[in-house]
Amino acid sequence: MKLILLGPPGAGKGTQAKRLFDRHHLIQLSTGDMLRAEVASGSALGAQAKQVMDAGQLMPDAIVISMIEKRIEQPDCKDGFVLDGFPRTEGQATALDSMLAKHNAKIDGVIELAVDEAALVERISGRYACAKCGAGYHDTFQKPKVAGVCDSCGGTDFTRRKDDNAETVKARLVAYRQQTAPILPYYKGKGLLHQVDGMAELDEVTTAIEQVLTKIKA
Repeated sequence: MKLILLGPPGAGKGTQAKRLFDRHHLIQLSTGDMLRAEVASGSALGAQAKQVMDAGQLMPDAIVISMIEKRIEQPDCKDGFVLDGFPRTEGQATALDSMLAKHNAKIDGVIELAVDEAALVERISGRYACAKCGAGYHDTFQKPKVAGVCDSCGGTDFTRRKDDNAETVKARLVAYRQQTAPILPYYKGKGLLHQVDGMAELDEVTTAIEQVLTKIKA
């Protein structure tokens, strides 16, 4: 099965992609991770990508598509994959369709994790973690049992990601609306778009995604 997982930063795509791997062995394909791996490999494609990155330019669609094509030919993708972070535009979506068609393949479904933006800002901007063991907490939803002390390791030092603040999160949401949300009608028109409530509890989101997969397989 070949899926695309859509949703703004903080919607829970990474968590759900991991669960899709655990349940169905669908490999999560993050374009950012693939780019870094390709550059590190020293391949011709990686050298091309590095040149673009060093120049501070946007990565051409052709390079990203070639990178995805190379990756899905690997044996671990035989059961399928989940694309995270691509496509972002209708042009990329059509290029992806064309590339897959060459391999007699196609996207089976597109799952959008729909969110309430105001609630998502609160959810992300309140996150922090134990500096010692990495256990995650939240100002409102998940406080340590003893204030200032990590439940897991007893550590007393905590850290916050610099980009986990309300202003940055709002900017990322605006970027998502402008850059990625416009491809939703493209996939809706193909009958591939499925929407689940990304603000529900993690297990509820997973259950909803499993229900979507059952529909796709039917």
